[in-house]
This record gives sequence, C-alpha cells and structure tokens, in this order.
Amino acid sequence: MAIAESQNLLIDADDTLWENNIYYERVIEQVLMLLDRAGADSGNFRIELDETERRRIPLQGYGTVNFTNSLLETFERFSPPGANADGVAEVRRLSLSILDRPLEILKGVPETLQYLSRRHSLFLVTKGDRGEQSRKIRMSNLQAYFQDVEIFPEKNVRTYSAFLSRKGLARSNTWMIGNSPRSDINPALAAGMKAVYIPHVHTWTLEHEQPVDHPGLLELGKFSDLQFHF
Repeated sequence: MAIAESQNLLIDADDTLWENNIYYERVIEQVLMLLDRAGADSGNFRIELDETERRRIPLQGYGTVNFTNSLLETFERFSPPGANADGVAEVRRLSLSILDRPLEILKGVPETLQYLSRRHSLFLVTKGDRGEQSRKIRMSNLQAYFQDVEIFPEKNVRTYSAFLSRKGLARSNTWMIGNSPRSDINPALAAGMKAVYIPHVHTWTLEHEQPVDHPGLLELGKFSDLQFHF
C-alpha cells in the first residue's frame, strides 16, 4: 500500500533514471581487446584502473574526461614496450565518445515520475561533473517532474545534511532513492533519512558497498515499483 502522507523524495540520476555505467564498461572491454592484440598481459588491468580512479577522483572529480585520464594512464602502464602509439589516440577516442551517446531512459521512469510528482515533493540529486550532469538532465526531459536539481561533487553524510538544512526538509519523511549503496543508501541513512535501494546490474565497481541493515531501508526490483509504496 502506498504512503498517503506527502514525502520528500530525493532521486539519483545515473543508473537510477537512465543508463550510465554500461557505456564505460563497454569502453573498458574495447581497451582490453586493444591490449590483447598488442600482446600485453592485461590480467590485472581492471584492478589497476579501479585503483587509478580511486586515487584521482579526490583530486579531479568524476565525469567522462577524468575517467579518460585514468584510463589512458592505466593503458600506458600496461602497453608493452614498442607498442603502436596509435593505441593511445584510439583509447582517448573511444572514451570521449561516451559524451556523444544518446541518453537511454530506464523503463518505466517517466510514468513513475509523473505519478510520484502528483503525490510527493521530488528532488533530483546527483553527483559528478556539473557540466556533464547538467547536459544529461537537459537531454532527459525529466526536469519538470522535480522541484529542484542538485549536482554535488560527492554524496556523503555532510552533503546530505547540508541539503536537508538548506531546503528545510524533515528527515523523518525524506527518502533517498538510488542504485548505489556507497553514495545513495548508506550515507543517506547515516544522515537520518530513509532510503530506497534499487540495484542496477551495471552499478560501477567503486560504488559497491553492502547496504546497512536499517529499519528505514526499502529494496525494490525496479524503479516503477515505487508506485506501489509511495
């Protein structure tokens, strides 16, 4: 049964409203093929790439350009001596082509947002490069369903608490909805909100984390299931 009382619903964007990480995964697979053709030992490539991104993100933030820099750094580290120099240019081209991808809205999202926006206060809350995220939000044609849009450099307890204070939202009837335990679920619960976890099969490795056991946590199979609870 849906909650009758109006709630504040903070909703994530990437891999919650539209596909995102799958494009990065496809590029990584293409880069691995380039390394294999060059005779490189790429067995630990993904582990090294994750570590490179983990190291660079606090300094350079999220987004396709910063992903590209991490990918190039790792690719050059794994390329065998004397490898074709054109490989670097190809990796850069493959990675930056993500910026030209059309946005793929997940099934059931527009209808569900339309339903929820008539009953509750919706806020689009995402993180990443401001220019890139703003472009995707414009392309989505979903902004009209939200009272406001927030693009954070990072999602954590501090940013959520500051957002709640700034908007004057009560924690008791505010929910964070998303696919990332690390960014959407656990810090929101720690900030005193409730949360709805909607797993995505292609959630980015660096967003993996075990959701905390919490009475305010609801897990759903797909975005449209929100209509049965809100």
